[in-house]
Amino acid sequence: MAKLDKIFSAAVDANASDIHIVTGEPIIIRHMGRLKKLKNAPLTLTQCQEVIFELLTGPQKKIFDQTFQLDFVYEISGIGRFRGSAMQHQRGLSAVFRIIPPKIIPLDVLGLPEIINRILDNHQGIILVTGATGQGKSTTLAAMIDYINEKRSHHILTIEDPIEFIHPFKKGVVNQRQLGSDTFTYANALKSALRQDPDVIMIGELRDLETMSLAITASETGHLVIGTLSTSSAPKTVERIIDSFPAKEQSQIRSMVSETLKGIITQRLVPAADGSKMVLALEILIGTLPMANLIRDEKTFQIPSMMQTRKKDGMLLMDDSLMMLFKEGKITAQDAMANANKPENFKPFLGKGTSRN
Repeated sequence: MAKLDKIFSAAVDANASDIHIVTGEPIIIRHMGRLKKLKNAPLTLTQCQEVIFELLTGPQKKIFDQTFQLDFVYEISGIGRFRGSAMQHQRGLSAVFRIIPPKIIPLDVLGLPEIINRILDNHQGIILVTGATGQGKSTTLAAMIDYINEKRSHHILTIEDPIEFIHPFKKGVVNQRQLGSDTFTYANALKSALRQDPDVIMIGELRDLETMSLAITASETGHLVIGTLSTSSAPKTVERIIDSFPAKEQSQIRSMVSETLKGIITQRLVPAADGSKMVLALEILIGTLPMANLIRDEKTFQIPSMMQTRKKDGMLLMDDSLMMLFKEGKITAQDAMANANKPENFKPFLGKGTSRN
């Protein structure tokens, strides 16, 4: 048993989301979005090296020695899987571990509306899940793949860094590839993916121009592509993709994105009003024909207005989602305001309780 196994087990029992191992600090967990220091003594550099390196394989240690950073997965039988990210820094060595739920959580249990199922019923195009780190994107991706896996006899190919949720074969076949052990880069895996008869391609992160370009191309050629971006809203996601390309290519990319985009789901996890869990707030953009026209005609600044007026299509703005959660008593006005794009809309509710029904 590794020295950190007991810490991991206790963190799971405490419903924490992350564990921080930091030189010069006690062990730290993130619970309900906030960091909490445990009562153990601060860890020395030697102790950090010992407990982190104990979890790594020989090849992983070699990679860390060469690059001073490493993403990996550690698993404890009967407890769960943990996504680790180790790094060298000015104070020594640290690692952060994200707790991966032991089971894939269904879309409706996560709090995602029925419109997400309808988006996933597309057989080609691109679907993006966006949000900052720690907002549940990987959990949503896993639920999406599981939904397709249960409904359609498709070949689903995932490219991840690292593999987090393990998908069993259900109605479909799921092949999961991990960067570093199964392929070198997202782009490398995507180039070969098109020759591997996939129906659905899941990309852990659209982190560079080549990966974005290949993903859009794959979505154009009859595949359903699902991926993530670290953007804070649906309109900014569209702008981020287009602005990533050279100016001379942006007109063509606008046209391609307008034709292939099926949906963008932006997520924020907000502490529940009763402090018991994190609540999911959403922004949802649907790739309708009028939306496609805005993207193609360089009118992305009008996207929020269209999302406001086309709610009947299933579109939802983040601030409207936060307001609904607040009025239902699920989150406080303070937390709604802290996560809103227009915080001033929540100022009148401060100090008046959680619900104003």
